[in-house]
Amino acid sequence: MAKYIALLRAVNVGGRSLAMADLRETLAKLGFADAKTLLQSGNVVFSSDKRSNDELEKLLEAGTEKRHKMQVDFMVRSAKEWAGIVAANPYPKEARDDPARLVVVALKLPAKAGAEKALQAAIKGRETVRVFGRNAYMYYPDGQGTSKVTPAIVERHLGARGTARNWNTVLKLLALTQ
Repeated sequence: MAKYIALLRAVNVGGRSLAMADLRETLAKLGFADAKTLLQSGNVVFSSDKRSNDELEKLLEAGTEKRHKMQVDFMVRSAKEWAGIVAANPYPKEARDDPARLVVVALKLPAKAGAEKALQAAIKGRETVRVFGRNAYMYYPDGQGTSKVTPAIVERHLGARGTARNWNTVLKLLALTQ
């Protein structure tokens, strides 16, 4: 069985609540093994027979909608892909010195052509972005809380829905796959 990471978009924020124990139970009922959640923001590591990320996302989304009456986007990456995301980090200094302000945005689809340049041009503050396929790295030197770069702006310019995790969480998820 292979290890996977699934990130849920927009759960346990804005009144959309899904207990992580319920999420683990849902994965077990769907036939996935060893489900472990991290934090309360929709991060789960699990094992499954080899399937494509797209197939896993569809199964998880359908299972969550059926069991919890919630439409939730899942972004799935294999453990190997996640290790590649960590290794490809274009912000190593920021990851070391300021990991809470460095985020990885896992996208549902690959970013559209020219997305990195378009998003960077739309940013009026000091935030920076680098985009690689279905993943974007964003650094918020002044913090996300004061940033004018909202998830809606990011998604509009990248051309895909996504969900962000800070570097500390990225590394904790990687550790759970080991």
